[in-house]
Amino acid sequence: PTWVPTDTNAQPITPLLSEGRSLFCVRLPAAAEKISFSPLSFGYEMCYTESILQLEGREMHIREHLKTVNRHRRLVRHYCFRLGLHRQGLLHDLSKYSPTEFWRSAKYYQGFRSPNDQERRENGVSISWLHHKGRNRHHFEYWIDYRIAPDGTVSMGGCKMPKKYVAEMFCDRIAACRVYQGDAYSDASAYDYFVRTKGRFWIHEETSALLGRWLLLLKEQGEDAALRQIRRELKESKIY
Repeated sequence: PTWVPTDTNAQPITPLLSEGRSLFCVRLPAAAEKISFSPLSFGYEMCYTESILQLEGREMHIREHLKTVNRHRRLVRHYCFRLGLHRQGLLHDLSKYSPTEFWRSAKYYQGFRSPNDQERRENGVSISWLHHKGRNRHHFEYWIDYRIAPDGTVSMGGCKMPKKYVAEMFCDRIAACRVYQGDAYSDASAYDYFVRTKGRFWIHEETSALLGRWLLLLKEQGEDAALRQIRRELKESKIY
C-alpha cells in the first residue's frame, strides 16, 4: 500500500528499505527532517526520527502526540474487539495519521485534552477536527445533515446513527477518558462527561438515549457488564 500526503507543501513520498521493512518517508520543507511511516498489520503507525520539530516558530510535540494517538487506538481496538467489531477496531481514527490532522495536532498538543480544543481557542476553528469528523462515522458530528420533518419542514440536526457506530463511539469515549484523565479515570468518567454536555450538541435523540443508557450501565455495573450487554444488542442488529 501507499500513503499519499494531502499537504501541498509536502513532496511525493519516497519508498525506502530499512532493516528489512518497507518505509515511506514524507519530504518536508524548512526545518523538518523526515518522518517515517511503517505499514503494520492494522494500519499505519507513525514512527519518528525527531521528537520535536519547529513549524511556524512553534514547537511540534511529535513524540508526545504520537504516543497519545497510538495508545488511544490500542484501547479502542481492545474494546471494539470485545464487541466483535474487528474491522472498526482496526480502522479506528486512521485519519489522525494524515498530514492535515497530525501536524496540527502536534502543533497544538496539550496532553491533558484534545489539541483540537487549543486550535479552536487560538484560531476560532479546528481544521484538524473538520477533517477528522468528516471521515470517521463513530462521531455523531459525521451524521449532521438537513432533516425533513413529516410536514416538510427542513432543519439542520443530527441523523440517527447505526448501532455499530454508536458502539464504536462508546469505546472511543472510554479510551479518550482513560488517556486524558490518567489515574483520575473511573467507570463514571465517560457518563459524567455525557451528562455535562447533554442538550448542547446536534445529536439524534435516539442516538443520544442509546449512548446514555450504555454509559450509565458502565458507570453503575462496570466495563464487563456494559460490554456484554452491548455485544448482545449488536447481535440482534448492528443497524438500528
